[in-house]
Amino acid sequence: MRQVHIQAAANPETLRISIDTKAKVKIGEFSRGGMARGKESVRAADHDMHQDVLLAPAGILEVDSNQLNLVFGTSRDTSDFVADCLGLWWTHRQAAHPGVRRLLINLDNGPEIAGSRTQFMKRLVAFSDQHQLTLELAYYPPYHSKYNRIERCWGILENHWSGTLLTSIETALAWAKTMMWRGVAPIVHLLDRVYETGVRLSPRDFRPIAARLKRSASLPKWSLVISPEPR
Repeated sequence: MRQVHIQAAANPETLRISIDTKAKVKIGEFSRGGMARGKESVRAADHDMHQDVLLAPAGILEVDSNQLNLVFGTSRDTSDFVADCLGLWWTHRQAAHPGVRRLLINLDNGPEIAGSRTQFMKRLVAFSDQHQLTLELAYYPPYHSKYNRIERCWGILENHWSGTLLTSIETALAWAKTMMWRGVAPIVHLLDRVYETGVRLSPRDFRPIAARLKRSASLPKWSLVISPEPR
């Protein structure tokens, strides 16, 4: 992993990003165990009741610039959700990276974004072709996801809005926008789409996708490259 990062840093056409999702956030008048200052104590529900909404947070960190991008989904944390977050991020940020032709993506091998997840691989191949970007996926092995840079951002967000009653989607997004990651405010989006779980390709349908994945000979589960097909 270290060698991959060094190579990316030396290549001006490569942008290193770190991707991860966070546990869902309940929207409602729930006690979240934090502390807040004020003239009056805050009244909150002291046990779980039916929430108004569940937000699924996803983060994309541009490692070198410390630009954090947060996407809050109103549905499920699925392969399609993460792929849509990546597409949403690049649509809004590609102008800031005009010379980038390759993305080095750090991520853990969670069930929805694993290198063996057929739907996720299908979506990444489509993303690569659409934007003419080479994607290098560098997975952290089990029990090492703490080294993924985006993991550190979640703790900052949780401390930032700790003690706040997240009573609406607007409140949650407003608080997220005011956190800081190493002096840089995040870019925050809402992704209001419905996602189905369990979407996968049959072996027959996945065969042409698998042919597009150049896996490492020594670490096929943890390292792979997707190159775009020329237009």
